[in-house]
Amino acid sequence: MTEPTTTAAAQWPTGYFIGERAPDLPPELIQAFRDIPVAVAGDCLGRSVGAVGLHAYHGAAPLSGQAVTVKIRPGDNLMVHKAMMDAHEGDVIVIEGGGDLSQAVIGGLIRTSALAKRLGGFVIDGALRDVAEWQEGGMPAFALGHTHRGPTKDGPGQINVPVAIAGLVVNPGDLVLGDLDGVLAVPASRAESLLADARKHLEREARIRTQNEQGTADPERFNALLRSKGLPV
Repeated sequence: MTEPTTTAAAQWPTGYFIGERAPDLPPELIQAFRDIPVAVAGDCLGRSVGAVGLHAYHGAAPLSGQAVTVKIRPGDNLMVHKAMMDAHEGDVIVIEGGGDLSQAVIGGLIRTSALAKRLGGFVIDGALRDVAEWQEGGMPAFALGHTHRGPTKDGPGQINVPVAIAGLVVNPGDLVLGDLDGVLAVPASRAESLLADARKHLEREARIRTQNEQGTADPERFNALLRSKGLPV
């Protein structure tokens, strides 16, 4: 596991690092994104961003919160516990677990602690367990899969460093969004403008949906695209 290249990193034991927390986004901005579907946000970001293969284990409730990132040794959750201890209310614990499904990194006891602390949820490039408890809802959890096999607590690990989650890069402080369609991360500096873009996108989709329902959709929309590719329609 590569350590961050900073002067402070030299003070940490090999394999361990805890970075500074990113500045907080306005709570009202985070809350507003609960009404923005991930697919819409993704469209506004170019349609080719987001994690691939993660599953929602908590039901249909949306996820919206700032990322506290954790890079762990696959199958070990020592630094996950530390990240939860330091996290603020509403934070999302984003865990780079190497895509390992042989040992669960979070489970029912962690869920109970997260509920008590009012965390925003979990996103893990790995496995969870105690599926029935997560399915009770109340604490969003997205993972690659699940297993009954539990984690070790030996480390090493790093907190508040860039992580890779199922094809998605997440930086500390990113706004993490999730729903039944998937998970994506929004740079904090882009969050406010993305909200405005997403609302306009929703208005446009509403107009198109009404046209589709009424059978009045304009075929020229697609004919023009076909002509631009050389098809004489």
